Amino acid sequence: MIKIQAEANVPTEHGNFRMIAFAENAQDWMPHMAIVAENTDFTQPVNVRFHSECITGEVFHSQKCECGQQLDAAMKYMHENGGMVIYLRQEGRNIGIINKLRAYSLQEKGLDTVQANLELGLPADDRNFGIAIDILNNLGVEKINLLTNNPEKVRFVEESNIELNSRIPLQIPANENSRGYLQTKKDFFGHLLDDNNE
Repeated sequence: MIKIQAEANVPTEHGNFRMIAFAENAQDWMPHMAIVAENTDFTQPVNVRFHSECITGEVFHSQKCECGQQLDAAMKYMHENGGMVIYLRQEGRNIGIINKLRAYSLQEKGLDTVQANLELGLPADDRNFGIAIDILNNLGVEKINLLTNNPEKVRFVEESNIELNSRIPLQIPANENSRGYLQTKKDFFGHLLDDNNE
C-alpha cells in the first residue's frame, strides 16, 4: 500500500505547490507525486490531472508528443483554479525509457506508437490509473473534475469510489512531429481530440 513518505512546499514557475511523495517505503527513489496548488479547496470538487511521467517530453522538450506541454498547462490551470496533478511514474505508457527509445527507433522505420510497442512484445498501454485513485483516497478527495482527453482515465474514476463531477479537456495543438502520435491516440485509444489535434 502506498502512503505519504515526504512532503514540502515548492515554488515553481507556475506558482506555489505542495509536493507530496507516495510510495510503499521511504527508500523508493521513484515515488508517485501529488502536486497540489496552494489554493485548493478540498470541500469542493477538486480539479485533478492524472499525468504519467515522460522524461523525453518534460525534461528534454521532445516534439514527438505533447506531454511536457500538457504538464505545464495542467500546473498553470491548477495554480489559477486550484487542484492537483497526480504525477505517475509510468514512463512510456509504463514500458520504461529504454523500451520507449526502442519503440522510437521502430517508429523511425514507419511504425506508429502502438505498432512499435506490439512489435517489441509489449502492451499498447500498460499504465495503471488505480494508483491515482489510491492517492485521492489517501488525501480524502471524494469528488473531482478530471482534466483529460483519455476515456480510460474517465473509466477508472467512474469505476472507483471517487465521484466524477466533470471532464475538462486539455488539448495541445499538433506540430509536424506529433501529428501522427496524436492521430494514433485518437484512432486507437479513442482520445477525445478536436480537429486541431489531428
